[in-house]
Amino acid sequence: MNKKILIIANDFTTVYNFRLELIEYLISHKQKVFIALPNDKRNDVFISLGVNIIPLNINRFGTNPIEDLKTTFTICKIIKDIKPDIVFTYTAKPNIYGGLACRFSKTPYVANITGLGSNFEKQNIIAKIMLVLQKIAYKKAKMVFFQNNSNLEFFKSKKIIKKNFGLLPGSGVNLKSNAYQDMPYNDTVKFITVARIRKDKGYDELFKAINRATNETLNAEFHIVGWYEDEEYKTKIESFNNNKNVIFYNGVSHEEVYKLLVECDCLIHPSHHEGMSNVILEASATGRPSIVSNIPGCAEGVTDGKSGFYFEVKNTDDLYEKIKYFTTLSHQKKSDLGKAARQKAESEFDRQIVIDKYYELI
Repeated sequence: MNKKILIIANDFTTVYNFRLELIEYLISHKQKVFIALPNDKRNDVFISLGVNIIPLNINRFGTNPIEDLKTTFTICKIIKDIKPDIVFTYTAKPNIYGGLACRFSKTPYVANITGLGSNFEKQNIIAKIMLVLQKIAYKKAKMVFFQNNSNLEFFKSKKIIKKNFGLLPGSGVNLKSNAYQDMPYNDTVKFITVARIRKDKGYDELFKAINRATNETLNAEFHIVGWYEDEEYKTKIESFNNNKNVIFYNGVSHEEVYKLLVECDCLIHPSHHEGMSNVILEASATGRPSIVSNIPGCAEGVTDGKSGFYFEVKNTDDLYEKIKYFTTLSHQKKSDLGKAARQKAESEFDRQIVIDKYYELI
C-alpha cells in the first residue's frame, strides 16, 4: 500500500503553513513523499521530516510562455525520474503545468483550486489563456478540488470540469496550533488585518476606513501584517507613520501571527476574491470574530451576526460602519462572537477533514 507521492508547489510558505499536517500524516502512514518547489533554505524543515526535496524553478507571477513551457518540461522530467503513484498540485501554475505534465505521462494527479486570482476578476487575455490551459490540464485529473462552491460553479459553467471534482473546506485549520484564547480586555479595540499588500486584498478600502476612523477619533487601533506585492503601497503605508493607532508588521512568521491574533479583538479581511481565506479560519479557531467581504471564500468562514460580520465588498462606507459598530460592543458580546467563531472552526473547518479526503484518494 506504500505509495510515492509528489507534491508540486510554487512556494515554501504555502506548503509549510497549509499542507504540513498532510505531509506529516502521509509520512506517518509509510508513504514516500517528494516535494518539487523553488529552492529555499527553509526547505530543510521538510527534509528533517523525511521528505525528498526536488528543486523546481517556477515563477508565481511571470507571464513568459517560454519560461512556463520550460517548467512543464522540467516537471515531465521529474515525473519520469521518480515515477510517482499520484501527484498533488496547488495554486494556478503548479495546477496547470503539473496537470499538463501528468497528462502527458499518464500519471494520476489531484489539483486544488485555491482561488481564481485577480486575472479572472479583470477578465483579461491571461485569464482566457489560463482557462484553455486548465481545460486541457484537468481533463484527465483524478480529482479537482475546489475551496468554495462559487469557484466550482464557474469552472463548470466554462466546461473546464465535468465529473472529476470535489469540494473542500479550504485548506482547513489546525485547531491545536491555533488554540482558542479568551477575548482580551483591551481599553482600545484592536483590529488586525493579515494579507499580502496589494489592491485586490482590499487595502484601498481599508486605508480609507482607517483614515475616517482617525478623523472621527474612533476608539480603535489597527494592526496590519502584510507582505509587499505592489510597490505603490509603500507610499500609502508611509502616510500612516505619524498615526499612533496604526501599527505595521513586516516579515512576521506564521507563529507570530497567532500571537498577534490573540492580542486583538477582531480580524478585518476586505479581500475582493478568495478560494477560502485561511486567516479567517485561523482567527476563528483562535476565538476571534471577523469583519469580512461578503464574497465566496470569505463568507463561508463567518456566520453573519453570530461569529462576525459581512460588509459589501469594495464598499468603504459599509466597512467603516461595521468597524464602528464593533467598537460599541460589550466585552461579553465580543466574547460570544469569538466562542461562536471557534465552534464554527471546529465543526466545519478542522484540517483533518482535508487530510482524510486526500488519504481516501491515495
